Amino acid sequence: MNTIPETELVLNTDGSVYHLNLMPGDLAPNIILAGDPGRVEIISSFFDTIELKKQKREFITHTGTFKGTRISAISSGIGTDNIDIVINELDALANIDLAARKARKEHTRLNIIRIGTSGSLQKDIPVDTFLLSEMAIGFDGLLNFYSGADEVFDHGFEEAFKEHVGWNNRLAAPYVVRASERLFQKFTRDAANREKFIPGVTISAPGFYGPQGRELRLKPADPGLNDKIERFRYGRHKITNYEMECSAIYGLSGLLGHDALTVCAIIGNRATKTYSARHEEAISDLIGTVLDIIAE
Repeated sequence: MNTIPETELVLNTDGSVYHLNLMPGDLAPNIILAGDPGRVEIISSFFDTIELKKQKREFITHTGTFKGTRISAISSGIGTDNIDIVINELDALANIDLAARKARKEHTRLNIIRIGTSGSLQKDIPVDTFLLSEMAIGFDGLLNFYSGADEVFDHGFEEAFKEHVGWNNRLAAPYVVRASERLFQKFTRDAANREKFIPGVTISAPGFYGPQGRELRLKPADPGLNDKIERFRYGRHKITNYEMECSAIYGLSGLLGHDALTVCAIIGNRATKTYSARHEEAISDLIGTVLDIIAE
């Protein structure tokens, strides 16, 4: 196995990975990602025990136990560029001998679950519901920088989508990736849980305003894009919501051999122009639900 140079695997002076500021022993095999650093404190408030709290920049980690299951809650910040950092460094903690700078012979598979907020694109998905992302469409282009990405892409879906919306070739090519089948089944095999979650297809946008069709003082390049997205169908699938991280989590996790799933509280409906009056309560309910399923 080749030694990984210092310029490629950057470590802090204490030997921790550079951005997350974590040592391998700090990380639990079950990981909850939250974009908002403030949400880590909310997640860990559900824990029965907390063994560590660490922070560097926007990356906050609390590791503890919930009903006997060890879990790390980690903030990623916003966007797929931050996810590129987080997933690669999580994998490094699990699968690279940091002192020797070499990949470990035995692969460790992580469970990575994002708890987020999102805006629905379909009239029949109201605010305060929970959406389980069965698939993700990346508008960000991140996965196109990685060798082997074709192995995790759904090319048929991609081509049908680009043709339907008249994709602007000046933009990064959209890619379509799937959630971990094992985690998706874990969250939906129980009838009571199936009633709690709406399965859907999530777009991860590289911005909050123009890339999601919002207009303040700047107009989107394609003002009709969201209408075309709302009407798109591919087999039984329709596009349900926007957020900003899911596609990179699914794509990188798939390439690195980890299981990943995104669950979002719908706090706004873009089609009906409604916004949740109780979104904090909905997020808290979602956190409790996800923790219970992880600990099953």
